[in-house]
Amino acid sequence: MHNSSTRRRTIGVLLAGSLALSGCGLAQTERTAETPATPPPPPPPPTSSAPPPPPPRPFDLVLDGVDPCSLLTEQQRGQLGFDREPLADSEAGFGNAATCSFRNSTAKVGARLSLVTTEGIDVWTSDTAQVQATPTVVEGFPALVIRTPELNLSCNVAVDVAEGQHLDVLYRDDGANPPPPLDQLCAGAERVAAGAVATLQSPQPTSEPSEEESESVAPSRNSPEGTN
Repeated sequence: MHNSSTRRRTIGVLLAGSLALSGCGLAQTERTAETPATPPPPPPPPTSSAPPPPPPRPFDLVLDGVDPCSLLTEQQRGQLGFDREPLADSEAGFGNAATCSFRNSTAKVGARLSLVTTEGIDVWTSDTAQVQATPTVVEGFPALVIRTPELNLSCNVAVDVAEGQHLDVLYRDDGANPPPPLDQLCAGAERVAAGAVATLQSPQPTSEPSEEESESVAPSRNSPEGTN
C-alpha cells in the first residue's frame, strides 16, 4: 500500500516536470518566432574582368613601302635561330599584304611577318574574329597575343604600329616532334615582333655615293677654266 502511493507520487512529479519542460520549449519557440531573422549580407560588387586599355602608340611606324624581309637583320635572324633564307610572299586575306617567312631548320619552327596596311589592330578584337586576344606591349607599342581556339600549333602577335595598319607575326610549329607548347610559340612570336619593331624604329643607313658617281659629279681637271 505504501509502495503504491509512493509510485503514484513519483509518476506525478515526473509528469509535472515533463509539462514544465514542454512549456519552456514552447515559450522558447514562440520567442524565436517573434525575433526577426538577420538578413543575409549583400552580395559583393561585381568585379570587372575587362583588361586595361592598351597604351597609346608612342609614334607611328608607317608600313607603306617597307620590305618585310628587311625587318629582321642578319644578326637578329642568328639570335632567333633562323638559318634559312627569308622568303617573300603576300597574304591575300589582308589585302595582299607583303609577307616574309623565316625558318629554323634545327628547332623546326617558323615565323611569318605580314605588313598589314589596310586594317588596324582592332580587326583581331571584333565580334567576328573568334580568337582569344590578350593585350601586351612590344617595344613600347600596344600589341595583342592572339590564340585561336583548338589550334595549338601557331600563335600570332599583332602590333599597332600606325593608324589603320599593324604588323602581324605568326610563329608556328614546322614539324617538331613533339611540337612546342602553345605558350612557347607565343613567346617566340613576341620575340620576333620585338626584333621587327626595333628594326622599324632604327634609322635606315644612307647609302654612300659610289666612286663612279663621285667622279661624275666632280669637275673635270682637263676642263678649261676662265675661258671667254
